[in-house]
Amino acid sequence: MEYKIIDAHAHLWLRQDTEVDGMKIQTLENGKSLFMGELRQMIPPFMIDGMNTAEVFLSNMDYAQVSAAVITQEYIDGLQNEYLWQVETKYPNRFLTCGMFDIRMSDYPEQALMLIKQGFKAIKIPAQRFFLPQGRVYLTSDKLMKIWKEMESKDILLSIDLADGDLQVGEMEEIIKEFPNLRIAIGHFGMVTRKGWLEQIKLARHPNVRIESGGITWLFNDEFYPFKGALKAIKEAAELVGMEKLMWGSDYPRTITAITYRMSYDFVVKSQDISEEDKALFLGLNAEKFYRFESLVDLPYIKNMSE
Repeated sequence: MEYKIIDAHAHLWLRQDTEVDGMKIQTLENGKSLFMGELRQMIPPFMIDGMNTAEVFLSNMDYAQVSAAVITQEYIDGLQNEYLWQVETKYPNRFLTCGMFDIRMSDYPEQALMLIKQGFKAIKIPAQRFFLPQGRVYLTSDKLMKIWKEMESKDILLSIDLADGDLQVGEMEEIIKEFPNLRIAIGHFGMVTRKGWLEQIKLARHPNVRIESGGITWLFNDEFYPFKGALKAIKEAAELVGMEKLMWGSDYPRTITAITYRMSYDFVVKSQDISEEDKALFLGLNAEKFYRFESLVDLPYIKNMSE
């Protein structure tokens, strides 16, 4: 490949120890976690200490020839701001990390300002978690609009996952109209297997919005590799907004309990239905420009023992 690959949606954590909707999420052993009342294989079983570290991910990235990654967050992993700041400081040419504030806490506006002051270049919002027992938090609420304004003024990128379908699309349209210079990356490919997913994709018609495919192999897990449904969806989205608006993401490490890290993108590489030019855009060039990566590393292919 004559282009560098960038993962626009991955996760890191030292341990999971949190609650969502009153249900516990906690790291156990051999890659398992207690997850909202169930025992789940959260990460591959060889990660026996349950620690999803940057160093283990870098080993996977180097093997799979992924030059850089955007590290997002989700409430199900707990706030990882302290660790992620250490990661970006230690590996600035390999990772762009997103800070995250907790909408469930009354001081979340102060949290957001502290993240910006600390130096985070991006903030992640798991907006699908904004439907709280005490009521729905609208993305256009006065407090959040002040945060978006501050982010736009400081050129802080907004990485956001939305609820299924078009439930929050109207709110996003208002935000995009009010803050046209706020860079926005919408995750999970618009929750592609859910009804109304194309309404989220259409948001990328705005010049400051991109769509990343983190979790697409999870969403098409039932059909499994080579994810023909995912390839069809990528082409459909590209016809709607242009391939230059779409970026690959893996949702590492949860997705590699079922497939290898390389498999999370090489179904695109091996596709005969996507042009080489579009593959280069989707797998790296779009993300390199949008996230402003510089000095990307060259990673040669290393032959497997089985070859």
